[in-house]
Order: sequence, then C-alpha cells, then structure tokens
Amino acid sequence: MRPTPVIHATSESRGEGRWLLRFEVHVPSAYEAVWPALTTADGLRGWLAAADVLERRLGGAVTLHWLNGGATVSGHVTAWDVERVVEYTVGEYGRMRFHLEAVGTDSTVIRFLDERAGTDEERLDCLAAWHHHFELLESALQGRPTDWSRWTDARWAELRASYGSFSRT
Repeated sequence: MRPTPVIHATSESRGEGRWLLRFEVHVPSAYEAVWPALTTADGLRGWLAAADVLERRLGGAVTLHWLNGGATVSGHVTAWDVERVVEYTVGEYGRMRFHLEAVGTDSTVIRFLDERAGTDEERLDCLAAWHHHFELLESALQGRPTDWSRWTDARWAELRASYGSFSRT
C-alpha cells in the first residue's frame, strides 16, 4: 500500500542561485510519534539519512549521511523547540526546518522549509528528493522504515519528471 500522497511543494528564488523550498505534509500520526522521527538517529534512519552525529540541542553538532548513495554533510542544530521545531543547517543541503503542528490527537502537519543554493535543475532534483523522503517518512511512521539496501531511484525519477513539468514558482 502506497502512503497518503504528499502534495507537491512550492519554491521561490531567494536571489542568484538561492532557493527556498516549502512543503506542507499532513501525516496520520500524533506529533509525539513524528518528533522522534525527525530528531533521533533511529528515527532519521527510517526515512531520511543516518545521523552519524546528532547532538539534540540548539547549537549541537549534526552529521547526516544519505543511505541512498548520497552525500555526507555536517553542520549544526540551528533551531530546537522540543516537539515543535527542529532545524538543521548542514553543508550544501542548507537550512532544513521542520515545524510540527498537532491536528487533533492523531494527525500532524509538518511545515518544512529547505533554504539552499543551487541551479534550477538542482532545485527540481531537491523537490523530488524531499517529496520522496516525505513519502518514506509516512511509511516509517506506519511501522515500515526504509530498507536502504532495496532502495532504487525509480520513485524519485517519477517525481523529478512531474516537478520538471511545472514552471518555476
């Protein structure tokens, strides 16, 4: 069963070669379950990346290693408001901010921002990648963490094609 579809994101230019990507993701999980998925090494591994270093506090060090063949980036926790906001600013991946809002007792809205540098093609790659990762998050929250040894880029390629068909927003 495929998880609830993630709605396409928006993006805006922040000047020459800088982008702000935005997602609003509704997950059918209480924020008490979502927070550890965004802020613990075990949680992040299930849908995003291995947290080789993760100091869970404002100013703490973080090193993320993408297990789907991606890069390893280091930086710091640049926002930390327990069970509400976490922000990682890491290397070329830029500033990644997750803001949680409970909807009732069994649903959460994640407002996500990624402020980063890159070309327009890299912007489209990142939109597709985040979209795919948010689908993986929904699966992980339903007890099906990603098996990175079986991961392929097929779903990413579908999403990349769909984002490529939209004009810049």
